[in-house]
Amino acid sequence: MEPVSIIRVALPRDRPCRLLVAPERSRAVESCMGESSPLQNSLLVVKSVHHGNTAKVATAMAGVLGAEVSSPEETPYTTLARCGLVGFGSGVSFGQLHPALFDWLRGLPDAPEASRPAFIFSTSGLPFLAKLWHCPLRRLLARKGFSTVGEFTCRGFDTWGPLWLAGGINKKHPDQRDLKRAGEFARKLASSGWLFQQATGDA
Repeated sequence: MEPVSIIRVALPRDRPCRLLVAPERSRAVESCMGESSPLQNSLLVVKSVHHGNTAKVATAMAGVLGAEVSSPEETPYTTLARCGLVGFGSGVSFGQLHPALFDWLRGLPDAPEASRPAFIFSTSGLPFLAKLWHCPLRRLLARKGFSTVGEFTCRGFDTWGPLWLAGGINKKHPDQRDLKRAGEFARKLASSGWLFQQATGDA
């Protein structure tokens, strides 16, 4: 059975968008509150280390969104000031997304009242468990001022643990069908208006 690849979350559209950048990491505090123009850029923060599975998915999504793609280590927090939609993606190892994503987010101050749109994507040998594996990152995103507006997962070539003895599983994934679905997912995000979310002024 083909795993479900898109999990949509309905969220309010009228909450203000705010960004606070951790001073100890970037020496700056910036805000998109009060901006009069829409936030038209998107960013994909991706950690793809073993077989490049998630990097392929990120490339497919970026082609639709016109997004910047970079690793957590290469993404300064000030980049968020010009982005309206942020995606976070990695492969899954030991049932977890890559620690680098969590480390990067922990560098931001807590801002649970904010609502910057974000989405999560992953590749793994067992994608039907993605909802469980995404949960810790989803919680951290909420604490750091992001609203998760969508999630995507697909099969990826996996040689974890004893699987390498059999040559791994999902050897040809992500394939063209997976990448097409990734592009369709990104297209739905863009058409939903998250890419061009309008920032509102302070109450």
